[in-house]
Amino acid sequence: MAHDLVVRGGLIVDGTGGAPFEGDVAVDGDAITAVGEVPGNGVEEIEAKGTVVTPGFVDLHTHLDAQIGWDPDMTSITWHGVTTALLGNCGVTFAPCKASDREFLAGMMETVEDIPKYAILTGLPWDWESYGGYLDSIERLGPMINVAGLVGHGATRFFVMGERAIDDQATPEEIERIAALAGQSVAEGALGFSVNRHPGHRLPDGRSIPGTFASREELLAISRAVGSRGGLMQTVPHFGDLDTEMDILAEEAESSRILFSAISEHGLHLDERVSDMRARGLDVTAVTVPRSGGGVGGLSTDNFWRTPSWNRLREMDFDARLEAIRDEAFRATLVREVREHPDHDALLKATRRYYLLGDEDRPCYTQPRYESLHDLAEAAGEHPAETWLRAMLESDGKALVHMRGFNVNHEHLEKMITTPWAMPGLGDAGAHVSQMIDSGWPTFVLSHWHRDAGTYSLEEAVRRISAEPARVLGLSDRGTLEAGKRADLNVIDIDRLAERQPYIVRDFPGEAPRFQQRAVGYRATVCNGAVILRDDEHTGARAGEVIRNGGA
Repeated sequence: MAHDLVVRGGLIVDGTGGAPFEGDVAVDGDAITAVGEVPGNGVEEIEAKGTVVTPGFVDLHTHLDAQIGWDPDMTSITWHGVTTALLGNCGVTFAPCKASDREFLAGMMETVEDIPKYAILTGLPWDWESYGGYLDSIERLGPMINVAGLVGHGATRFFVMGERAIDDQATPEEIERIAALAGQSVAEGALGFSVNRHPGHRLPDGRSIPGTFASREELLAISRAVGSRGGLMQTVPHFGDLDTEMDILAEEAESSRILFSAISEHGLHLDERVSDMRARGLDVTAVTVPRSGGGVGGLSTDNFWRTPSWNRLREMDFDARLEAIRDEAFRATLVREVREHPDHDALLKATRRYYLLGDEDRPCYTQPRYESLHDLAEAAGEHPAETWLRAMLESDGKALVHMRGFNVNHEHLEKMITTPWAMPGLGDAGAHVSQMIDSGWPTFVLSHWHRDAGTYSLEEAVRRISAEPARVLGLSDRGTLEAGKRADLNVIDIDRLAERQPYIVRDFPGEAPRFQQRAVGYRATVCNGAVILRDDEHTGARAGEVIRNGGA
């Protein structure tokens, strides 16, 4: 009997952490039916000799909740081997939602995640109220890859408390209603509940979003309701009060699985706290971006200094910007305004964390500490603003600057992502769309942390971006290459694998700008048995499904 698809003769890295082996993978329908030596022919075959065959990757931290409405291809993560994506992180979601609350939830998403409000309100159908209804709506969009969701604290709290959700503590009766609604949303298909404790995540009026300062009693009531239905609790902690946050997470972990966002600046302290929790049998996992996290700026973006002349530059299109900075007098004005800025010392200090991504096809995210824009300027006897402008001129405006904000020390980051509890991820796909782009994090894990740095073995790198995140989500049907599992897999040329330089497109509703980032080295990506990407290009197939909690 011919199989629907056979991936033939690749080096199979099955996601379990076991040693790689050469063999074939057979697919029938949406399932893997054989791994090893597969006799006969497939209706379709992919020649994988000289490549690595892996499970599809699972992205634990995206904000594609809005973008999926007008981009069901879910770029850029679908260029980087991701076949399952988790939406609804950081406490900000579009459900549950009363019709009167749509404007509020869209505004909250805009200010927290830099997703334009106009695009949200016009690009989504808004044909739901409950979380289950939201999942139904996403399903009708026909996403390219599998989608799962968390229900957010902000929307849930606002649904119950209205305006009081922003500043007030919930009453015992409201806590009961919030927890019940959280549990009901999980029963309707959410894989869990997301909480945001970071005070810097604010509403358009400057107040912290609903739930930021929610009481311990409220959080524990939610975790019990969510955990009783098999859901997990996802949290962005308040890093300014980390001990309190870890205490609460430990209590929540008594009734539910825990997933939280981590940064390496707190790595040693987190290792002590999380290792203790795991030693007590608590299921606690962190996710962090596997390189320095931060913005990306350049002439094609609006991410540069704010002075009158730099603001004039912002008002121009790209060609006009390039023409303007070719004028020596205008460049001198731009530099002078930065020098005379009231916060010049702070602006100058910030450039110690700015790094050019280089002029090669593959962006460089790993420059040594003393190759910053500030260091390059000192070596050239320039102000960093002059160096920035020179880089733009020499590249015809194509140069990009990576502005490292966290996970700045690569040695500290390496220590954290090799602990048993910290997984690479946190790409934030769909969020901060005109400011940063880390959707290519799986490609970076394999190309840098495995191939170039040797930090991960191939089998460990693959396990950490496939089987382990699937386990965190409670998904036993994917994440490894085994007969009976979902036919989500990648065929990868590891030697060629790399991200490409980010670039700006204007394809959001209202022509709002966003970054995209492509990859090379993906011979094929298969989702639910369908080839969705071949030789780094989408095939047009959309085979994704909405994954619902098993108790739904």
